[in-house]
Amino acid sequence: MDIPLGKGVFLIATPALRDPNFRQTVILLCEHGPEGALGVVLNRPTEMNITEVLPQMPVLEGQPHRVFSGGPVQKDSLLVLYHLNEEVEDTHAVLEGVYLGGNTETLKRILEVPAEEESFRAFMGYSGWGPGQLENEMKSGSWLIMPAKPQFVFEDSPLGLWGEILQSFGDEYSMYAHMPIDPSLN
Repeated sequence: MDIPLGKGVFLIATPALRDPNFRQTVILLCEHGPEGALGVVLNRPTEMNITEVLPQMPVLEGQPHRVFSGGPVQKDSLLVLYHLNEEVEDTHAVLEGVYLGGNTETLKRILEVPAEEESFRAFMGYSGWGPGQLENEMKSGSWLIMPAKPQFVFEDSPLGLWGEILQSFGDEYSMYAHMPIDPSLN
């Protein structure tokens, strides 16, 4: 099955991809077009709590939400992915039920009165590619691609995500799927 490169797909780093920024990563592609591409790494939680990034939001006090490293670009910028029942102002759809952007009011509402299955994940930085760059990386065999699934975006155990998804690509990748997580990536 040939899956087109575009927003709403997962990029899965192949075992051959050695760049430490992307080794053993799963990226949700949030934007893709003639100007380039933007995504976030889903399986790199940091030790930073969201209260460290948004100290001005008292509703976050005591919340266990970790911030993820979204990628090597603009590591001081916060991006938020939401799992919502309907799109809200200041967001744009990445895939069904998953939205990028938003404002602090959306975050506050989810924490205070969440609707069923609503959640969020915060990322510092993002992964970005200039025009044609990602396409060239695809041709060189750096990435596998599959349709994104919301349950993987908000996975409770994100460190095992790369191996779990890689295993779905069959025998060629199954032995890599059980590799220990590279300790230099934590």
